[in-house]
Amino acid sequence: MTTDAVTVRVPGKINLGLFVGPLREDGYHELSTVFHAVSLFDHVTVQPADDWSVHVTGPFADRVPTDGSNLAMVAARTLAARRQRRATVPPVRIDIDKQIPVAGGMAGGSADAAAALVACRELWTLDHIENELLETMAASLGSDVPFLLHGGTAIGSGRGEQITPVLARGELHWVLWAGEGLTLSTPAVYVELDRLREERGTEVGAPEPPGDLLTALRRMDTDAVAATLHNDLQEAAVSLHPILAEVLEAGQELGARGGVVSGSGPTVAFLVGSQAQAIDLSVGLAANGPTGEILRAMGPVPGTQLVHRVGQG
Repeated sequence: MTTDAVTVRVPGKINLGLFVGPLREDGYHELSTVFHAVSLFDHVTVQPADDWSVHVTGPFADRVPTDGSNLAMVAARTLAARRQRRATVPPVRIDIDKQIPVAGGMAGGSADAAAALVACRELWTLDHIENELLETMAASLGSDVPFLLHGGTAIGSGRGEQITPVLARGELHWVLWAGEGLTLSTPAVYVELDRLREERGTEVGAPEPPGDLLTALRRMDTDAVAATLHNDLQEAAVSLHPILAEVLEAGQELGARGGVVSGSGPTVAFLVGSQAQAIDLSVGLAANGPTGEILRAMGPVPGTQLVHRVGQG
């Protein structure tokens, strides 16, 4: 072992565009999405221990499982299983500082899985596990996990796990609304989307990358990006939690350039033109909008980053 503890920082994501195609034979929907990593970060620390365990702190800690279902734990065990083809590795204690909203459409669990993969690779000195193989393991853990390894802004295709970076110079400023105690199950939102489409007799083809959004991102034109924000899952999320419609309306009335439900929700992302406007909108939403956690962020930011290592051995 070359380190006794490793900490990795990982961002959350929002979906600037999310287009959902038909249901595939494997049970997933074909997707075309534009991922955007934003400056809400979890920190995941791993260190050798006698037994496998997960410990969570932070404002959203009470909503995170600490048993074997925790995605960071699943990721660490997945990497350990591959390592043990050559030699055994010790169990790890995983500590998560949880700052990304949970079950909010920001890929908080996927972020922790990505961070655990990177942290454990460093802890166990698995130099033979190259990035391509790490990405394959990430894809096996969840559709959003590969993106969180990279961060930035990127197109996701397939079920979201196939990543193509997007040229996007400059930065965007966001205000995020996360309802207190409000969560949405991703499978439930997709089921509701299918129900709404069947009810209307809507047929959809293979989704395509949104050209107008990609053009706006290349110029990093805030108003153009705002005008092209889109999420096929938004109507289904609003159907399951109607309060989201009130949130979207409140944000627009208070000066947001644009707003969209992130992923399967229920986090709502509002795009503004500057940090000062983000502060103004945050204050307005806190005073006049539906009750929720109000967060400010900017993007794009990098994906997983090694930030700390302690000890030598």
